[in-house]
Amino acid sequence: MPNTRLDAIDRRILAALQRDARLSNVQLAEEVNLSPSPCLRRVRQLEAEGLIRGYHAELDRGGVGLGLTVFVGVKVERHHEAEANAFREAVVALPEVISAHLVSGESDFLLQVVVADLAAYERFLTGTLLRLPGVSDIRSNFAIQSVKEHGPLPLTQPEDKGRSP
Repeated sequence: MPNTRLDAIDRRILAALQRDARLSNVQLAEEVNLSPSPCLRRVRQLEAEGLIRGYHAELDRGGVGLGLTVFVGVKVERHHEAEANAFREAVVALPEVISAHLVSGESDFLLQVVVADLAAYERFLTGTLLRLPGVSDIRSNFAIQSVKEHGPLPLTQPEDKGRSP
């Protein structure tokens, strides 16, 4: 990804799209105080540079039958490149894993898993997770309540403090 220096207008565009990706170009341009043509050029440039990677609908997990969120710490046996790659590829292919991170600490990886309920998690744990390449230990933490699920990235810069985006 290019090392792009974002100016205040780019950051305002990105912040507005994080709040509402369905804004029309005219609405977005008005919100960031640009005319529509330069605003569209900037959005297309941000997309081309990979800073805007896509536009998504945020779904209600419970409403679509995925009411249980589990944070799973996974420890792997060895840290050989081939085994690590096999584990990563396997995790990426699992639709129940909605995010996966290589982390420091007691676990090697932290996975966020969504399933229907505890019985579904038990099936996923025993039938899938425990069978992944190199897994030596799994620790599951169940979300009781989600306080903040998907926050926007903090795009303000020191020179932006005190100014509204």
